[in-house]
Amino acid sequence: MTNTVTAEQFNYRVVRQFSIASILWGVVGMLVGVIIAAELTWPDINMGISWLSYGRLRPLHTNAVIFAFGGCALMATSFYVVQRTCQVRLFMGKLAEFVFWGWQAVIVLAAITLPLGYTSGKEYAELEWPIDILIALVWVAYAVVFFGTIGIRRVKHIYVANWFFGAFILAVALLHIVNSAAMPVSFWHSYSAYAGVQDAMVQWWYGHNAVGFFLTAGFLGMMYYFIPKQAERPVYSYRLSIVHFWALIFTYMWAGPHHLHYTALPDWTQSVGMVFSLILLAPSWGGMLNGVLTISGAWHKLRDDPILRFLIVSLSFYGMATFEGPMMSIKTVNALSHYTDWTVGHVHSGALGWVGFVTMGSLYYLIPRMFGREKMHSIKAIELHFWISTIGVVLYIAAMWIAGVMQGLMWRAVNPDGTLTYTFVESVKATFPFYVVRLLGGALYLFGMLVMAWNVWMTARAGKAVEAPIPAPQKLAHA
Repeated sequence: MTNTVTAEQFNYRVVRQFSIASILWGVVGMLVGVIIAAELTWPDINMGISWLSYGRLRPLHTNAVIFAFGGCALMATSFYVVQRTCQVRLFMGKLAEFVFWGWQAVIVLAAITLPLGYTSGKEYAELEWPIDILIALVWVAYAVVFFGTIGIRRVKHIYVANWFFGAFILAVALLHIVNSAAMPVSFWHSYSAYAGVQDAMVQWWYGHNAVGFFLTAGFLGMMYYFIPKQAERPVYSYRLSIVHFWALIFTYMWAGPHHLHYTALPDWTQSVGMVFSLILLAPSWGGMLNGVLTISGAWHKLRDDPILRFLIVSLSFYGMATFEGPMMSIKTVNALSHYTDWTVGHVHSGALGWVGFVTMGSLYYLIPRMFGREKMHSIKAIELHFWISTIGVVLYIAAMWIAGVMQGLMWRAVNPDGTLTYTFVESVKATFPFYVVRLLGGALYLFGMLVMAWNVWMTARAGKAVEAPIPAPQKLAHA
């Protein structure tokens, strides 16, 4: 009797696990971010301890925020959405459990090895070869569970959110396996299988598409499900969502060389990256407008619904970041912006504003449903979280934009005789007040995350873990 009931219920256990893990790792990753922002402001703050140095903690921060916080959120939401839209229980529940515990093992190993200095030195791919192999195994299991669920669906249609989640899963597998190819020389050390400019090209094909698929396509899957659900309105244009999908996944793959302007990479390759980056503006803004226009006729909901506010404002940051990125890929603009803190501001407008906000909105939608509650413990706490985080993001990115433009102008200022007007140290000194503002913005964002963690804890404590019955297929309309 028990088995029959279980078979007719959605698997919310793994969704719950990933949701809670996402919030936990979010606090950890953002705390490390605040620590390294403080180190950039006051370099002696680490007291000379090697494993607390900026060079050790910076990759820990990026991996924790992208792959721990973001990765757990993507797995939580994709497992929830694919069940709800396919109207079946998650395929191979035991394998889904392996995905959860395997991914937590990857995160813990990263948290141990990176501060100890074990790194491949590749941006967003710093983890050494034994962990890379574990990532590949967990990712294959993740793909089997996700696509297996689509394969046994009880609904003919595959909802667009699942297209974005599916593309993210397939592309990240390809990117990770190709870029992480290495020749081990010991258990914790290896050399890249590529050399010189080829290694740089493969790395930024991976690096930019980690942004394009892990930090964009996957989170657009969230956007296409949770904004219509929270707004209680259909997607503005389903046809546009399909055009958005195909245009985005085709164009993104070619944009990586814009990270290598004015390097040894052939000039024509740099130009290809620039052109496709500019083309990317169209599908990116098409998707952004599709999400925003979903609440046409229901704008009043933004006054009273902080969860919907998180989701819609995330699209504002997505639109901002996907306008700024193509502009920065133009070679003449890049000559000013490259290697400056403008790039840091650009990255964080996307990471904190787009990825962070859409994740928080989606988790605020999910958590009560995972614990049998009608709503979060405190709506006022969500309001507080929204405004603190928004102020934090604005302070952060504004400080970095100003600092970056100032740095670029100072570095290329020359005297009439051709000598540099400013030394590098002078540009560092001029940047100091903006680093203080960046630290304040990051601290506010971290405080907002702590407010969320408290709210989730109180919600979970007042409720209990629940599973939901699978409705009959004839009752279904995009879940």
